[in-house]
Amino acid sequence: MKIALYSAFFSEETLQYVKATANYLESQGHEFSLVNRLKKHLGTEGSSYSYFEEDQKLERGFDFLFSIGGDGTILRAVTLVQDSKIPILGINTGRLGFLTALHRDALNEGLDLFFKKQYSILSRSLLQIQTKESLSLLEECGVALNEVSVNRKNTTAMLSIHTELDGKPLTTYWSDGLIISTPTGSTGYSLSSGGPIVAPDAACWILNPIAPHNINMRPLIVPDTTTIKISVQGRSKNHLLSLDSRILTLENGNDIYLKKAPYTIETIQLHGSDFYAMLREKLFWGQDKRNTQ
Repeated sequence: MKIALYSAFFSEETLQYVKATANYLESQGHEFSLVNRLKKHLGTEGSSYSYFEEDQKLERGFDFLFSIGGDGTILRAVTLVQDSKIPILGINTGRLGFLTALHRDALNEGLDLFFKKQYSILSRSLLQIQTKESLSLLEECGVALNEVSVNRKNTTAMLSIHTELDGKPLTTYWSDGLIISTPTGSTGYSLSSGGPIVAPDAACWILNPIAPHNINMRPLIVPDTTTIKISVQGRSKNHLLSLDSRILTLENGNDIYLKKAPYTIETIQLHGSDFYAMLREKLFWGQDKRNTQ
């Protein structure tokens, strides 16, 4: 078994758990490589380790990727695994961590469960993005695990976002922006903008306007077989397009096309935990004092 260790942020605390994970794997005789940006942070301590490049897709020789950080680290890891089907185990050293399966305080116990194969694999759908005028970033990895959003840039004026579903007009959103969320992303940006929570294995997309001018504009759930076309206009010549944590500037009129990607991202879910248990833990559901009376 060969494992890739990945981290996007290198706080002292995160590095502590990177080292602890590497020590665990080394002590158990597992083969592993670390992302090359870790080399300078580990210094002589990591001189004997092997490393992989961050700016290219992982080789298929890897069996798993361990993502050490928060949900943002897993989102960045998507560009590494892409369509390789390498499952991701998230080790949470951040705050909420809806995507991470293992908390730092139970690192060894969780890794023990993993290597005893006490886990299941959850396939998460992706949004695939194309634009009328091609962009190099989208050609390299034009998918999003959480959401795609369009937002204002350099203006306080609203955007006019014309939206079509399967070639048929839906509406023109007058708003600060529009979020198109996957089920996985329903607990992220969309949730903070008033969107619904959706189970990660649901087959749907969420269209959620950001601060819409018309009060009757509400989040809309559509099947994930739907093709979405977006055309943006506004007082500024440009607007922002974000794919999870990646942001680029797009000229108005460069239409955006969204559909289900032809592959999924595989994440590890350790036994004893599930999505609904995570909602109870992260969002404090069921902790109303009346439940104990």
